[in-house]
Amino acid sequence: MPRLSPWRVVIGFGVVSLAADMVYEGARSVYGPLLASLGASAVVVGLITGAGEAAALVLRLVSGPLADRTRRYWTLTIAGYALTAVCVPLLAVTPALGAAGLAVAAVLIVAERLGKAVRSPAKSALLADAAGAVGMGRGIGVHKALDQVGAFAGPLLLAGLIAAAGGLLWPGLAVLAMPGVLAMIMLVVIQRRTATVRPRRAGTAARHEPAEEVARTPLPRLFWWFAVACALCTGGLMTFGLIGFHLARAGLVPVAGVPLLYAAAMAAAGIAALATGAAYDRVGPRILLLLPVLVAVVPALAFTTSLAIAAGGVLLWGAAMGVQDSTVKAFVADLVPRQRRATAYGIFAAVQGAGALIGGATAGTLYEVSLTRLVTAVAAAQAAALLILLSVLARKRVPDNL
Repeated sequence: MPRLSPWRVVIGFGVVSLAADMVYEGARSVYGPLLASLGASAVVVGLITGAGEAAALVLRLVSGPLADRTRRYWTLTIAGYALTAVCVPLLAVTPALGAAGLAVAAVLIVAERLGKAVRSPAKSALLADAAGAVGMGRGIGVHKALDQVGAFAGPLLLAGLIAAAGGLLWPGLAVLAMPGVLAMIMLVVIQRRTATVRPRRAGTAARHEPAEEVARTPLPRLFWWFAVACALCTGGLMTFGLIGFHLARAGLVPVAGVPLLYAAAMAAAGIAALATGAAYDRVGPRILLLLPVLVAVVPALAFTTSLAIAAGGVLLWGAAMGVQDSTVKAFVADLVPRQRRATAYGIFAAVQGAGALIGGATAGTLYEVSLTRLVTAVAAAQAAALLILLSVLARKRVPDNL
């Protein structure tokens, strides 16, 4: 069976992500209304969704080094996607569980994000190795754009199913099992047609490189500062669960309309990923200075009582997510040695996860206390992130080829 070229590897991963994103992004678009219907308050919504994001990020601290030590990149990738494909459709049963529904939903949401933690460092290492041959920013940007097609289609599909079911959430969640199965089938097919890509030092065969030597390779100091800056951005960019909670509680949109706005945000994320990815290859990582600016503006717009202004905030939220999930990853890949990319992605995500957990809980609490304090806190965090980014960029010149 013929092997795929680097561009086709990039596109292949993008197509798998497209199908998988229909599953978990479709579900994430209604986490706020779902949890509210099960009896959750704004604080509980913030804690559950924040804990989910923290699980998706912090636990990569384990899965990233594990991928580099064992080199089982494909095994971890497939296992992680499988966990997500199972957990999301099971959310459909939670409304029928009575008082236990909220607890079960919380477990499933966190478990779904655990699947992301298992697969992401390994998949990102495979993707970065292929993208490096076609342009790191552009390759990862194209993958993210395809990813966002699914993130756009999933919420749209769910919105239509919710409307058809008279506002019920569970039928739509159950239907998400179908793209989940498709994603798994496609992933296995692509694996069989993909040459085994295992990050290693140029000119060195991966099978001759001792695991202990890989583990001892230090990560650059600038990597750690960049991780801190991005953690501040992640903490300020609260989960969509809280934004969806606000949209529904303020009566700005009906429940079926929340995933429509989420779909629009995912479209904005795809466009931002393509645009900033191409800019990264042309002008370098300076384009990342845009990220804290976007994050700082989001709460001031998204938590208003005007639908038009809130929708603008949702679109900017999506654009910031697109930059975080594409161009930021390109810079991480260029900051660290190739044989340590999975480890670096895992550690980087763990630092972001700490920001997500603190940010989710803080945002939920401040939302109930004072929106002005919430907006001010996010702006202050982004000012600090911007200063750190400026310092990192002043000390780093990304070489043309690592």
